[in-house]
Amino acid sequence: MRRRMLARGTPHPRLARLTDDRGSAPVEFVLVGVLLTLVTLSVLQVAFALHIRTTLIDAAAEGARFAALADSSLPAGIERSRELITAALGESYAQSISAGTGAFGGHPVVNITVRSPLPLIGMIGIDDTLEVSGRAALEPLR
Repeated sequence: MRRRMLARGTPHPRLARLTDDRGSAPVEFVLVGVLLTLVTLSVLQVAFALHIRTTLIDAAAEGARFAALADSSLPAGIERSRELITAALGESYAQSISAGTGAFGGHPVVNITVRSPLPLIGMIGIDDTLEVSGRAALEPLR
């Protein structure tokens, strides 16, 4: 039978290496730091995607309001939305904008739809993944 303790009561050298925790603090710090960094960057990316979505919704609604004016047109609403998106986010987010008319609650409305990339890593994303629209009541000519 092997003896685990040496003559003077000290543990066997192999067991001493297994129970020694010197040097573990830097490793734990790196592991926890990496996880915390990934969580923080993920939260920031989700917040950035929500900011882009909200900006696009606002630009689509503003373009619809502009197109719904009595002396305006659908192309003017598209151009207004394009100007707002380009100024706030850049030209790559203002590539696919469409307009049309319809009815909502029995009233005629102008509908502006914007399709843009959904940012996955920074500003880089998959094209035409995010789709938002804005509506405005059509102002009648009297």
